[in-house]
Amino acid sequence: MTAADNEYPKASNATLIGASITYVAGLFLLLSFAGPYWIESYPEMFSSFKHMGLWEYCFDRFRFPTYPYRLFHGCHYIFSEEFYVIREWLLPGWLTAVQSFVTLALILSLTAQVLLACVIMRWPLRAALRYEWIFVSCSFAMVTLSSVFLFLSVAIFGGNCYRRDWLLYPSFNVLSWSYAFAVVAFILFGAAAILLYFESRKLYELRLEAKNLVAQMHHSQPEHALQHLREQLQQQRHGWN
Repeated sequence: MTAADNEYPKASNATLIGASITYVAGLFLLLSFAGPYWIESYPEMFSSFKHMGLWEYCFDRFRFPTYPYRLFHGCHYIFSEEFYVIREWLLPGWLTAVQSFVTLALILSLTAQVLLACVIMRWPLRAALRYEWIFVSCSFAMVTLSSVFLFLSVAIFGGNCYRRDWLLYPSFNVLSWSYAFAVVAFILFGAAAILLYFESRKLYELRLEAKNLVAQMHHSQPEHALQHLREQLQQQRHGWN
């Protein structure tokens, strides 16, 4: 690859920082999504309920009041046959909403990470340079929605997890690390969204300036307009680096 092949604007520092924060937040979100420790019981309480995540419950010889002759033991997927008879109790409507919000946040964040990777790597080159402001703007919107969905998730879960019509003896339980990771992810996504918002505005303004310069070429000397365009691109390149 020659030096001329590299003569194109690199991604700005704001984009790099915003993308890095998005990737870190995405990791926290993935661990929270898959982790079975949104809430757990205190070890010293010897509760029959051990811990649960969005998709898994763990019990130790648990007897549900409606089915006193059946023991629920071990960790099982929430939609498994093991929990068929008590699934309505395990999966109230508010928990289904939490699952939906976290799933949507994960899908949106992964899509935003792909778009940001294309912007940073400049691949494909022509599309990345021509539609950079669109890629960054779409990433901003997706990261913002991810933050909002996660905020709703942690708020709904935190406000309902100690209800007495859900897990028995709620005072024996405490929020755990999977829930904390969701809180961290929501904060990081919010910070990344702020950076991407300002960067998308900057890129849009630069795009308008470039359009105006091209329009001026039709009403002024071509050599002068081309020189002015080169100077603007050079300043833009230095500003991003």
